[in-house]
Amino acid sequence: MKIAVISDLHFGHGYGSELEIDSFENAEEAMKRALDALNADLILLPGDVFDSRVPKISVWARAIKILTLPLMAEPSNIEFISSTKKLKRISSRTLQRVPVIAIHGTHERRGNDTNAIHALENAGMLVHLHCETIVFEKDGIRVAIHGMSGVPDRYAKRVLKEWNPQPLPNCVNILVLHQSIDPFIYSPLGTVSIKLEDLPKGFDMIIDGHLHGAGREVVDGTPLIFPGSTVTTQFEKNEARTEKGFYNIDISMDTGGNKKIDFNFYALQHNRKFFFEDIEADSSSGSGSGNALKEKIENRLDALLARDFEKRPLIKLRIKGKENDVIEQELKSIESKYGNRAIVRFVKELESPEMAEKVEFLRNLREQKMSAEEIGLRLMHKNLEELNFGSRFDPEKIFRMLVEEAVDNAFNILSGKQKTLEKIGD
Repeated sequence: MKIAVISDLHFGHGYGSELEIDSFENAEEAMKRALDALNADLILLPGDVFDSRVPKISVWARAIKILTLPLMAEPSNIEFISSTKKLKRISSRTLQRVPVIAIHGTHERRGNDTNAIHALENAGMLVHLHCETIVFEKDGIRVAIHGMSGVPDRYAKRVLKEWNPQPLPNCVNILVLHQSIDPFIYSPLGTVSIKLEDLPKGFDMIIDGHLHGAGREVVDGTPLIFPGSTVTTQFEKNEARTEKGFYNIDISMDTGGNKKIDFNFYALQHNRKFFFEDIEADSSSGSGSGNALKEKIENRLDALLARDFEKRPLIKLRIKGKENDVIEQELKSIESKYGNRAIVRFVKELESPEMAEKVEFLRNLREQKMSAEEIGLRLMHKNLEELNFGSRFDPEKIFRMLVEEAVDNAFNILSGKQKTLEKIGD
């Protein structure tokens, strides 16, 4: 049995820009290669099929055209065995051709409301799973797909524990998720509750969408696959390091009757190339610093664009240095100069004199090996001084009030509404 895993299609990403075509063209390439070249028996979509919770009509139209490809393919002779969810009558359409099994991701999630993946299921284009299991068989091999759709990361561990998926006997068991799993985190700003040790045991393979860089790990002997996204959306350095594509899983029996699982990543051949480069601004002062930076940027762009590309590549340049070394007008002139050869985007990570002072202050605090509480108190004291609050009250007492969540009282004192600390609690 061959299973194509195509994740994070993000239909509609870049809507209204040149990048709008990328999500559709990349998904179509992946789907056609899976069906035509690899003869997939089953398609898995591990979430974020759409980029928006409420896709535009034009996005729906193009997405449906691609998602109907499995319905028009030759029957894969895969047999539906059972499901823990009651399937819709119309689902027989996809089950009779090349079944598509999907979970929804963070971009489709709409609480208890009907989301885009539910709508596709209602149209008979796929089977949606959330804390449910579906079983198929081909050539005597049974495969159980256990799927948990994306939930807010802070609830993920509880939801997974309450569902408590169990591998089925005499099956190849595949668990499909769309979550951050510590230490594999989509965003450092999120609250991650699932750790590697929280993943259920006994599965033959675990597949996790959500992360946009393709990769693989082994957890307690179980392969953990990250298919990555088929399109560049985050424009971060990790996306420039990995190819866009999909996984193909080939499940068979060896001569001894033991199950054999092979899986390989297939990179897209027509994906728009993405480059992420760090450029250090010239730290020297004077009128020539802007010209030096411009020359450095153009030399790097010329090197990246030394060969031909099928599509204009996307190049993101992160400018590092001091604020007075970067001239905005020069950056705009570079964008214009290279506009017919590449999509150039700049992001600035500049250090102003004020920021340099703050960084040095934090560095000194760290070197003094202070506790988090001591550092917090020092920061508050410094900020109050900068705001000209002076010594009108004791910063340490204000800090204690904040630690104890007496925020209203602290605000009243800072704003002058509360004149003395002694009145607190009267």
